[in-house]
Amino acid sequence: MNGRGLSIDYARLAGRIRELGAVGALEGGGVGRLALSDADRAGRDLLVDWMWALGLDVEIDAIGNIFGWREGAEITAPVMTGSHIDSVRAGGMLDGAYGVLAGLEVVTCLNDHAVTTDKPLVVAAFTNEEGARFHPDMMGSLVHVGGMSLSDALDTRDTAGLRLGDELTRIGYAGGATPGAIKPAAFIELHIEQGPILEAEGIRIGAVEGVQGISWREYVFQGQANHAGTTPMRLRRDAGLAAARLAVAVADIVAEQVGTVGEIEPAPNLVNVVPGRARLTVDLRNTDEARLQEAEARVARAADEIAAAADLGLESRSLARFEPVAFDAAIVDSVARAAEARGHSHRRMPSGAGHDAQMLARIAPAGMIFVPSIAGISHNPAEHTAPEDLEAGANLLLDVMLELAEAP
Repeated sequence: MNGRGLSIDYARLAGRIRELGAVGALEGGGVGRLALSDADRAGRDLLVDWMWALGLDVEIDAIGNIFGWREGAEITAPVMTGSHIDSVRAGGMLDGAYGVLAGLEVVTCLNDHAVTTDKPLVVAAFTNEEGARFHPDMMGSLVHVGGMSLSDALDTRDTAGLRLGDELTRIGYAGGATPGAIKPAAFIELHIEQGPILEAEGIRIGAVEGVQGISWREYVFQGQANHAGTTPMRLRRDAGLAAARLAVAVADIVAEQVGTVGEIEPAPNLVNVVPGRARLTVDLRNTDEARLQEAEARVARAADEIAAAADLGLESRSLARFEPVAFDAAIVDSVARAAEARGHSHRRMPSGAGHDAQMLARIAPAGMIFVPSIAGISHNPAEHTAPEDLEAGANLLLDVMLELAEAP
């Protein structure tokens, strides 16, 4: 329990989660709020309305990041929390949105009890965290910390060829503030785990110590499209078969870590034509930078060998690359203390997914709080976390933010 004896109102938080979850809701369940889509615009509009209603000063920067600022007793760098409200094409209501809305609930609780913190508080919603429409993921926070130029981000195009900057203007969220103008004193992000560990071990809170390194790479094999019935197997230059062989090779290479071939696109993608071109993506992750580099090198060698054996052309390019991140030890300790004070079981753990907090860690002390994901499911309409766990996580966010906002 925090020193002020405060707790959030879970019914109010749950109501906001449901209301935002209705924006971009999919038939049969789940949410589809791709970055800078019409659904994303509607979600942003709702979030900004809530911020204004809470008396927050709202600032939108040139990459579309949204910041709601609550004044403190001191004129100093703020304590920031938040996450994102964009989703994958068919996701759940909690991924990202839970962290943003829990931040709003913390502000609402403090307003209800007329609490003025020493440091200001900021609730943030970062643009294109998922990277499901525009690469790379965590783009808004990456631009915020100076890891990607604004011009490069705005010039990014989706698979339909639409330019991010044009889409940002279209939905009305090309703000006037300079990205990175707000440098927080600390950043704390609340998130569902998106993995099975906490639930499997019967633990309520994860004090996240860091985030795995991430490598996204695209490989394109170029062969010869030909008739499926008249072309002998020995004479084929089958790009689709090469892509399948690389997918199998990735699974073998990462047997003791994690790797995913998430997209495979053969062309011309017809039942009776040998694919003349095939594109695939490889997602590699590891908490150890050296092992991540080793896996990258092994996948690249496998792709070269597969292409050479089949007389295929091969091109590759990086889509995203982030080294592993260690979070601030003092913030990790603060999360653990808060869990103990509330009587919640907890464990220290890494994050397997990428998060905005790993970007903010470049410019400020940062940390994360995890709550369990039932069956470890996320990026899926079946994503779910028990209400008591959602409430516990939001109360811990309140406690940690109060501690950080009153620290020297």
